Amino acid sequence: MQRLLRTRRFVILCFLIHSFIASSTYSRQPSDSLDVLQQSAPKVFIDCGYCDENFLRTEITFVNYVRDPKQADVHVLLTDQQTGGRGTEFTLTFIGQNAYKGMNDTLAFITQQSDTDDIKRRSLARMLKIGLLRYAAKTPMLSRLSVNYDKPAKQAAAVDKWDYWVFRISMNSYLNGQKSQSFTSLYGNLSANRVTNDWKINLSLYANYNESNFTIDDAEISSVSRGQGFNGSIVRSLDDHWSAGGYVSSWSSTYSNIRLQTSAAPAVEYNLFPYSESTRRQLRFLYKAGIRSSQYNEETIYEKLTELLFGESLSATLELRQTWGTMEISIEGSHYFHDLSKRRLVIFGNLSLRIFEGLSLNLYGDYSRIHDQLSLPKAGASAQEVLLQRTQLATNYSYYTSIGLSYTFGAIFNNIVNPRFGGSGGF
Repeated sequence: MQRLLRTRRFVILCFLIHSFIASSTYSRQPSDSLDVLQQSAPKVFIDCGYCDENFLRTEITFVNYVRDPKQADVHVLLTDQQTGGRGTEFTLTFIGQNAYKGMNDTLAFITQQSDTDDIKRRSLARMLKIGLLRYAAKTPMLSRLSVNYDKPAKQAAAVDKWDYWVFRISMNSYLNGQKSQSFTSLYGNLSANRVTNDWKINLSLYANYNESNFTIDDAEISSVSRGQGFNGSIVRSLDDHWSAGGYVSSWSSTYSNIRLQTSAAPAVEYNLFPYSESTRRQLRFLYKAGIRSSQYNEETIYEKLTELLFGESLSATLELRQTWGTMEISIEGSHYFHDLSKRRLVIFGNLSLRIFEGLSLNLYGDYSRIHDQLSLPKAGASAQEVLLQRTQLATNYSYYTSIGLSYTFGAIFNNIVNPRFGGSGGF
């Protein structure tokens, strides 16, 4: 009898274990099939340093996002440039890799200056979806995809009563202070721009005011600098490589000892690459030659209160935005005709480079050789002006540089978005 009971219990236990395993396996099948389906999705790397990637991950879920371009099936390169209406034209370049090699595409869309960040990111998400569909359609994800079409309402043809002119008024202020010091900075700008395929006109008026106040041992120290001016340029498109136009300017600055300086210079530019490829690559050579009339607040180190001079400048600028990173390098040389020793050389460089998987290098710097400081006051600068940086100082060079290195490693996928506790750090 005891043996029969033990046998019955053993059979019942085996039946329960079998039922549990079968139920567990059945319950996992939908999840497992979804995991397999998601793993078949294209791996995508979005090359954009300022995009809301968390939003894109939640809006576009039929791809897998990876953190390094070398691990991606599709490398999406986002570039942008300003439109004549001060909006932004975004260009998305889809570059197929691995099984999708050779499947490349380019899409573009325009946002307006008045568009909010949410409108811009939704427009970007929409274009990304459209561009990524062709890649997802090559995978089992196709069975889960659908396409919608929003039929537009009939609208009357738009009429531009402003004839491409865009006007902008801006005012900015910065105030900072405590018991023994205070800072005030004010800036205003009025601009008018007209941009078409054939012409580009930029006009702007500006003014700035900066004041610093300090209390040291019951002594009050104040310093004020002001500046205002006008800048204008006009450019005519000649063909896909050549442009011609000119610059005019008029300005004053207490910092630079300029009561009034006015200049005009015709210019010509050649771009080695077609302007139509400007979002990806440019190599521009710009030549300017013109006249400059100057009136100074104080007598200069060359014993001048006014002078009329002629000069010229030549610059070369290389800009590249590729899958390996971005690079901008420029060099500009200028001199006056009355004395060729009065010259200046400026070199600028900006590099963001992906060295290998996970390792990125960022370099920025500029260097100038300066031999054309004609407006320096003969009286020199007081210690107060030097410490408060309220007047230009004599120098034959200037430089600025920064270097950054980052290395990321670990899991290649980053589809998950978790906003808890925000992105804040320590205590």
